[in-house]
Amino acid sequence: MSKKKKKFKREGSHKKKQTPSSWRKPRGRHSNARLQKKHAAPLPKSGYRTSKEIRGKHPSGYEEVMVHNTSDLEKIDPETEAARIASSVGAKKKEQIVEKADEEDIKVLNPGEEQ
Repeated sequence: MSKKKKKFKREGSHKKKQTPSSWRKPRGRHSNARLQKKHAAPLPKSGYRTSKEIRGKHPSGYEEVMVHNTSDLEKIDPETEAARIASSVGAKKKEQIVEKADEEDIKVLNPGEEQ
């Protein structure tokens, strides 16, 4: 569906164990990453952003719609949208939602072990 998303690492995270790899903006005075040198790690920029058509969609290409009960499935368009069952829904109701979604040919992104 889209190109591979680049993972930006924190500067110096490979040098020390206690430095996490989660991204933080480099602020050091002599930081090569802040100065955007060729050999330094790249910084996140707007050019890495995904295209408007696929932004915010599930990797399968569907738009996610949160579902809490079986009546929420009636609002879903099966060609462009897929259902994601809320985490607060119990096993019994989740099974009912999955069964009704199968009848209406709606894709469920997190069906669980029932299917």
